[in-house]
Amino acid sequence: MAKLTVVSGQGGKLPAAFLLEMHGRRILLDLGEGPQPGVKPDLSDVGLIDAICLSHAHIDHVGSLDLAGQLGNPPVYATGRTFSQISEAVVPPERRVQLPVSGKAEIAGLPVTVGRNGHAPGGIWVHFACCGGVLYMGDWSAESLLLPFDEPPAAGSLITDASYGDFDEALSSQVGAIADFAAPGAVLCVPAGGRGPEMMLALSQLGLKAIACPVVRQEMHSLASDEDGIISAESRASIAELLRSMLPIDEWSPDQAIVATEANAETGLAAQLLLRRNEGFRFLFSGHVPAQTPAWDMLQRGEAGWLRWNVHPRLQHTMDLVTHTGAGKVVAAFVRPEEMPVLEQWLGERLCRTRIIPLPVGRDQLLKAAE
Repeated sequence: MAKLTVVSGQGGKLPAAFLLEMHGRRILLDLGEGPQPGVKPDLSDVGLIDAICLSHAHIDHVGSLDLAGQLGNPPVYATGRTFSQISEAVVPPERRVQLPVSGKAEIAGLPVTVGRNGHAPGGIWVHFACCGGVLYMGDWSAESLLLPFDEPPAAGSLITDASYGDFDEALSSQVGAIADFAAPGAVLCVPAGGRGPEMMLALSQLGLKAIACPVVRQEMHSLASDEDGIISAESRASIAELLRSMLPIDEWSPDQAIVATEANAETGLAAQLLLRRNEGFRFLFSGHVPAQTPAWDMLQRGEAGWLRWNVHPRLQHTMDLVTHTGAGKVVAAFVRPEEMPVLEQWLGERLCRTRIIPLPVGRDQLLKAAE
């Protein structure tokens, strides 16, 4: 029987791990940890698999790759940019199979289409042509100011990032508020491999001369020299011009607007400056903040600010995706039910609430998809 099993990622902000079984293949879509520190998928009932496919390199999608031995150490499929952020000690070169950022490919012999997900450099969605069309979005955003989003094909079954639930404020209305907060000086905490370059570009366009930490600066250099189609030629030129105008910084002061890793001030420059908070450094967080992190502690004490910077789909974009794909079965991932009453009502019988979702299958579908 062809089926999709939610190993992890349904019912809350949990690590991504979805098992797709079709035409004799068993493919695990992502294998994450967190975002709550130490939270890993339960793989005890998964068994041996034929491949792991990664949507992008954020820890809640790749952080449990060290458990791949429990699955038979299968080949791992991802884009070159995603692999560049994963240690070869975790995924050695001989197990790496590179996917394009957009176009046609195969995973474990099954034909797929992949496209840019607008969430992270090198991040992709994956569409399996068989079983009525199965689309795995991973994390995605249709409103990034830097990273393109490719419209996916029609699909009968859809696993979509619904992290924001019913939230529906546009990113365009959030940028100005963050710039205002940062203007007198602030540490803007961002994840590595995430929104840092985009935030730098957006703030500069508003006339704010923000400063990038070494990690974000290196990410900007990498994007400026990109030849794989991760961003547009126009965006590459804009990033390159911004880099030319940025002076090297060795000293950090509280009056600077600093875009710094990591997202919750656990590591990186953000953690270093947190130790100097008594000098007047202000902190702003803009994404999901897990408990038991420095960011959480500061926010609980009212010692930091929080303003969202959209990197996941808002409500209207989630509904637009379902409508566009025509999906009759929808897994709303990475969100608690109480955060999506509007979406839940709108989806109705299309919303999958069980861990195991049967998929339609027929040999003629596979043959047609492979043509």
